[in-house]
Amino acid sequence: MIEEFVEVGVVKELYRFPVKSMRGESLQEAHGFWHGLDGDRRYAFVRSDDQSGFPWLTGRQLPQMLQFTPRFAQPEDVVNSPVEVTLPDGRILPIHSPELNQELADAYGKPVNLIKIGRGAFDTQVISVMSTTTVAALSEMIGTAMTPIRFRQNIIIEPFDEQPFVEERWLDSSLVFGNQRGNMPDGLRIRLNQRIQRCVMINIDPETSEKEPAVLKTVAQTRQNCAGVLSSTERPGMVHVGDVVKLVRA
Repeated sequence: MIEEFVEVGVVKELYRFPVKSMRGESLQEAHGFWHGLDGDRRYAFVRSDDQSGFPWLTGRQLPQMLQFTPRFAQPEDVVNSPVEVTLPDGRILPIHSPELNQELADAYGKPVNLIKIGRGAFDTQVISVMSTTTVAALSEMIGTAMTPIRFRQNIIIEPFDEQPFVEERWLDSSLVFGNQRGNMPDGLRIRLNQRIQRCVMINIDPETSEKEPAVLKTVAQTRQNCAGVLSSTERPGMVHVGDVVKLVRA
């Protein structure tokens, strides 16, 4: 089968979220593996009082979690690196510290526990994608300036096609990242599989933790409650800000 590579945009921004529902970090490059970007959502706090299939402590219960800022102490080796968390008051605590656990438990009102998950604490699939034109369109529709970090996506693409929601037209196709021609053997390759069903998390301002109900309401009423797309890894590799994005057609 002969594949055709069509340039559709460039990588504008990259993000990973070391701790589920805490603040993300902006990256210049990342390595994508079978279980997502290295270091993405590898830690999570769980609620000891929840026996459902979704036990995570998140911004749904504790919006101020988005003001907790985790970072890898050894960013050159995120797989083995310790993680430190900067609290809203400026204190810096190790991810495993009893003080951090107690801080979250006190805010939640019940005990919580930290877990580390090698496969990542993803709700569904491992790498999320959104275009800058989608962010701009949603900002206009909602009447509030949105930033990509609001939607907690991994890869933000600036498309050559200026139409919003263009990433939905790429569903059931693959994207390859890199600056080389041909198959770009060292670049990350992903398969876009489905639209992302949104929840109240997108109502939370990532800078202030204040809630804006109009965000989810607008997405629900105008986009069937979906924004952005989810993908799986077809070939591990690197992705960089500025990389050419190619759509793969068979």
